[in-house]
Amino acid sequence: MRFVRYTTAGTPEWGVLVDGEVHALGARPSGPPSLAEVGDETVRNDIRRDVEDGVLPTRDASAVSLLAPVPSPGKIVCAGLNYHDHAEEQDEEPPEKPMLFTKSPTAVANPGDAVVHPDGVEQVDYEVELAAVVGRTATDVPRADAEDYVAGYTVLNDVSARDAQFDDGQFFRGKSYDTFAPMGPTLVAGDGFDPNAADVELRVNGTVKQASNTEEFIFDVADLVSYVSGFTTLRPGDVISTGTPGGVGIFRDPPELLEPGDTVQAEIETIGVLENDVVAE
Repeated sequence: MRFVRYTTAGTPEWGVLVDGEVHALGARPSGPPSLAEVGDETVRNDIRRDVEDGVLPTRDASAVSLLAPVPSPGKIVCAGLNYHDHAEEQDEEPPEKPMLFTKSPTAVANPGDAVVHPDGVEQVDYEVELAAVVGRTATDVPRADAEDYVAGYTVLNDVSARDAQFDDGQFFRGKSYDTFAPMGPTLVAGDGFDPNAADVELRVNGTVKQASNTEEFIFDVADLVSYVSGFTTLRPGDVISTGTPGGVGIFRDPPELLEPGDTVQAEIETIGVLENDVVAE
């Protein structure tokens, strides 16, 4: 099921996207579902019946503006070097445990929002990533139960200022400029979506730069949820971004980095295409 957060120039709303139409979940007697309910198959089945019965108001998808599924995550935890092909392009051995860093929650941007190329930054890069949105409070979760704590999955473009990242010798500043975490366009839950076997692609101005599959994960979604929850409590709305495949701009020869005027499309099968233009500050 493809959940969307959207607006029609008013208050943000939740809906379900089906065949090009957005079905308004605010019209249900119980209102829109919480993130925990999004991850509940029983609730999703009830919503599916409402859609099939035609009891929810609908709008054409082209008539709404999609928003990031999670506008203000409590935290964004990112996995570095988590695809075998990304490790290979850096001549790095796969890590023995997840390599983690964080992005500022205020970096989140909506589908269609501009990614701002900051003044004084020369090396702005792209990274398509599958992001898991936490639906239930999670502490010390066993790996076997980990996916029960995920509400759904979305696309996150882990935009990165490489010169800031390399100058600092750590990730936070280079990953956290405002607009450096575009997220969307949908939040996928259930319907057989396999987060560990999904095609992943990123295009700049229509040219494919990254193309892989989450089967290349070094640590899969369950590994990451279990590992992260083992040292910090995860709360509904927290985001775990699962890393990027090979093909990032900085490791190309010569480097191919983002410039104002570029259009970036980050796509994961079933979830959809997250598109953002790059603009000068």
